Amino acid sequence: MKLGIVGLGRMGGNITRRLMDAGHECAVFDTSDEAREALEKDGADSADSLKALVERLPAPRNIWLMLPAGEITESTISKLSEQLEPGDTLIEGGNAFFKDDVRRARELAEKDLHYVDVGVSGGVWGRERGYCLMIGGEKDIVERLDPIFATLAPGTGDIEKTPGREGERFDGRAEQGYLHCGPVGSGHFVKMVHNGIEYGMMQAYAEGFDILKNRNLETLPEGERYDLDLADIAELWRRGSVISSWLLDLTSIALSEDHDLEQYSGQVNDSGEGRWTIEAAIEEAVPANVLTSALFTRFRSRSDNTYGEKLLSAMRQQFGGHVETPMSPTE
Repeated sequence: MKLGIVGLGRMGGNITRRLMDAGHECAVFDTSDEAREALEKDGADSADSLKALVERLPAPRNIWLMLPAGEITESTISKLSEQLEPGDTLIEGGNAFFKDDVRRARELAEKDLHYVDVGVSGGVWGRERGYCLMIGGEKDIVERLDPIFATLAPGTGDIEKTPGREGERFDGRAEQGYLHCGPVGSGHFVKMVHNGIEYGMMQAYAEGFDILKNRNLETLPEGERYDLDLADIAELWRRGSVISSWLLDLTSIALSEDHDLEQYSGQVNDSGEGRWTIEAAIEEAVPANVLTSALFTRFRSRSDNTYGEKLLSAMRQQFGGHVETPMSPTE
C-alpha cells in the first residue's frame, strides 16, 4: 500500500521508516528540506509541496498527518481538503483533541472525504518496538487501512495471551497492539485518557524515588539514614516486581546515565492530553484525584523543582525525546 505522510519529525519519520521496512511505499512532505532529504535517502518518495504529494498518490488516496496539535494541523487539513478527491482519506496521528476530530470529520464529509483519528503511543522507540494504535473512524475505511495499522503495531511479541480472551466478543487486533475503538474521535479520546494515566504513573515513580533519594538527610536520625543507589533499585524493581513497566525500564536507563539527573532542571511540560483528560472527567463527573494531582504538579514544577520532577523530565526525554523548554506560567 502507498501512503502519504505529512510531518517527518521524531514520530513521523520513524513511522515512515517502519512502514518502508515492511515494504510499504511512502510519499512524504515536510517544510524542512533536511527532513525530506533524510527520508528520501531511506527510500521515500519526497514531495516539495502538499500538491506534489497528492499527485504522487493513487486513488483512493490515504494521507497520514503527524503534526503538532493546533493551527498547523488545522491549516494543513484545510489545504489538503481542497486538493483531494471524493473517497480519499485523511488520517490524523498527532495528539489532537477528540472534539476537533468530530468537527473535522463532519466538515470533510461534506466533500465526500473520509477522516480517521489515530492515537499513537511508542515515542522514539516505535520504529524498533512498534506503536500502540488507538483508532477512530468508519469501520470500512479502518478495515481498508488495516495493512498500515498492522505493520505499525508491535504484534504479540513475547507477551502471553490473557487468560479468558477467547471467543468472538474479543477483538484479536488488541492483542497485536492496535484497535478500532469506535467512531471518529474515539481513538484520540482513548489516547487522551492513556496519557492522563501516564501522568499519574510517572508521578508515582517520581515521588517514590524522591522519597528514596531524601532518606539520607541530616535532619533524620542517624541510624535511620540510608544512602541508597537509585539506579540499582530501579534495575531491581524491573525484575519480578509488581510495579515493573516500560516507564520503569526508561527510569532505570535515565538513572544509569545520570544518577543525580544534573542535566535536568525539573521543569516538566505538559502536552495537552492531561488537561483534556481532566476536562473530560469534569464533564462526566468522574473523580480523578491522582490524574489531577499529577497535572497540577507539572504546573508547580515550573517555579520550584524537586529531584522527583527531574526524574519526570528524564522519563519524558527517554520515551519521547522531549527536551525541557522554559514556559510561562500561562502555558
